[in-house]
Amino acid sequence: MRRPLNLVSLFVLLIVVVSSPSRADDVKAWLNNNVDDLVKLYQHFHSHPELSFHEKETAARFAKELKAIGAEVETGVGGYGVVAVLKNGPGPTVMMRTDLDALPVTEATDLPYASKQTFTKDDGERVGVMHACGHDVHITNAIGVARYMAAHRDEWSGTLVIIGQPAEEKGAGAKAMLDDGLFTKFPRPDYAMALHVDSFLPTGKVGYRAGYSLANVDSCDITVRGRGGHGSFPHGTIDPVVQAAYLVVDLQTIVSREIAPLEPAVITVGSIHGGTKHNIIGDSCHLQLTIRSYSDKVRKHLKDAIIRKAKATALSFRAPEPVIKYDEGTPSLFNNERLVDRIVPVFQEALGTDNVLESDRSMGGEDFSRYGHAGIPIMMFRLGSIAPERLAEAQKSGERLPSLHSAHYYPEPKETLRTGVTAMSQALLELLKKS
Repeated sequence: MRRPLNLVSLFVLLIVVVSSPSRADDVKAWLNNNVDDLVKLYQHFHSHPELSFHEKETAARFAKELKAIGAEVETGVGGYGVVAVLKNGPGPTVMMRTDLDALPVTEATDLPYASKQTFTKDDGERVGVMHACGHDVHITNAIGVARYMAAHRDEWSGTLVIIGQPAEEKGAGAKAMLDDGLFTKFPRPDYAMALHVDSFLPTGKVGYRAGYSLANVDSCDITVRGRGGHGSFPHGTIDPVVQAAYLVVDLQTIVSREIAPLEPAVITVGSIHGGTKHNIIGDSCHLQLTIRSYSDKVRKHLKDAIIRKAKATALSFRAPEPVIKYDEGTPSLFNNERLVDRIVPVFQEALGTDNVLESDRSMGGEDFSRYGHAGIPIMMFRLGSIAPERLAEAQKSGERLPSLHSAHYYPEPKETLRTGVTAMSQALLELLKKS
């Protein structure tokens, strides 16, 4: 017969339950001893940025750090891609991804560790190079999480695959790694996780969104053609500039009159060039478009409509058919709803419910989406990177803080990394927890 607990036994049991540290407490204690080293590592990556498909030294340092924790590491995957495999017994396989590349931006932050790097483009122009999109945080965070997971193997079981991906800023690195056998040469993940810094979210907080989070990003170059001549003799020409002006206006009706109002879509003509002089009607005019959407259906409709409108405009001007180059770039990012539902409570327990916020959708793009399109349940979450007092001061003064890709953007590294390592490690421990 089972004896009931007496009051003393019950009191001891309650003390044990209440005082037992949580997994989040473990990582926070670990960070107290390790976050300063991570900040130094972050400053190194920030000071040594490299452009897309040129991430040689960044990849080498990333690989070195992962070899140091005992991972099996392979480099040169899809360019300068790095794949590290940390095996720890039976269980699921989970992939954690960071991007490695920086942007052609000349830094203007005046930080003591600001980037002084430059790069000579193919046309001979010398440009500055900067981690203006926070990939230096992503790299350092991934190393911090990898160190924690390697030091706490008793808390999980399975296989952790850590990838350093090149060329995210060109939307090409994920495809390059997949084409180079990422999911055939290495363990195919059951889940994939990533994070991205947020330039308007305070440190200590993370953002999440189930379903569509980021957009399809496509580009289109249209060269409308005409027949040049003297500006005083327009009736003897086919004016490509006027033709292009009609087309710019007509393109706007695709979203406003062909796409359902509840379906997000954007068509922006970001560049238009035609003509050489006041009194010359040229032979052509060149337009450059960026196109954003979420669903495959809307994406196809936008493409077909743009081509239709361009050809119809030429026909109405009795002009030659335009030259159209359409580039289907990065697909939309869809966070797996079941994965998000599983991870959000983990974030809430680790960080506090008030620090886990539902994010808005964005028409920006991210090629982490390609791993989802390859059939892997994925989740990318947002990581607050701005010191709360800095954010409060900006709101008080009406100042608009720099966005990502700005020469003036900079995160608060220590608290950003504290939150990022805590959130990501807890997510991985949940997905790799022992049976």
